[in-house]
Amino acid sequence: MKTFLSHSVFPLILLFFALVLGLFACASEPAEQHAGEDVSSQPHQFRAMAHFPHFDLQGHRGARGILPENTIPSLLVALDFPITTLEFDVVVSADSLIVLSHEPWFHHEISSHPDGRPVAPEEALGLNMFQMTYDEISRFDVGLRGHVRFPEQQPMAVSKPLMRDAILAVEAHLAETGRTPVFYNIETKSNPEGYNLYTPEPHVFAELLYMELEALGVLDRVFIQSFDVATLQAMREIDPTMPLVLLVENERGLDRNLEQLGFIPEVYSPNFTLIDTELVNRVHGMGMRLVPWTINQKEDMIRLTQMGVDGLITDYPNRAAEALEL
Repeated sequence: MKTFLSHSVFPLILLFFALVLGLFACASEPAEQHAGEDVSSQPHQFRAMAHFPHFDLQGHRGARGILPENTIPSLLVALDFPITTLEFDVVVSADSLIVLSHEPWFHHEISSHPDGRPVAPEEALGLNMFQMTYDEISRFDVGLRGHVRFPEQQPMAVSKPLMRDAILAVEAHLAETGRTPVFYNIETKSNPEGYNLYTPEPHVFAELLYMELEALGVLDRVFIQSFDVATLQAMREIDPTMPLVLLVENERGLDRNLEQLGFIPEVYSPNFTLIDTELVNRVHGMGMRLVPWTINQKEDMIRLTQMGVDGLITDYPNRAAEALEL
């Protein structure tokens, strides 16, 4: 018996432990990424990129052409159409809460004071949400006046929501209707000239946003976008797996914009007027997706889709559904 264990079983035991240790070693090492490899095939490396839509139709600020922008009703009505992503903007209140808004102040075109008075152009910048609590922010209306540049938009009494309330409302709607889950493309409204005046420092902004998204359990369906490269750089430091989107409205060109960012983002998102076939090919050749903004005319939607863009952002998801036969 003793001889049997020594000469027959012991080598098998050693082999077993060697195999187990080898498996653990493989599991603990990150998979090597080869040049040119499609990051969307790596589900744990870039989160939402693992399930990037075949064509990413994004509702801009919800559906600004239909209902007041960056509000819960606008987000929910966008879900009536075949969008794959809800796009919206966020700012930070004085009490460090994330609020849906395109500007960190109350824009004079759409905003009214708590007593109903329209916000005048000369006072808009003074209504600084970074210096207001969310309780104060929520008393302003941003829908009753409609929008002069979006005549099809239906006026309604509505206020700027907290991001957590907006996402919870969307998630509840998805669960109730059985609709396919959507992605969230969230823009940080940040500008170097406004740090500590209209917005927090980039690392603070990124951390507040990330912690709230993590608490909501939606990180695997989130893209963070910005014109401000500093907030994208801060987010990359917080979570290297978070897909990032570089927004572009300048004419400096692809190379200069990527140089300023300091790395290749997962998505390149220029103004649609800057797109030509050469840009489409170059962006794809660098392993990025190309999703332009903001396309509202059907003929432009068709033209850009034929060029090979990977999606588009629109105020009118209803028009996109018709033009692209989605």
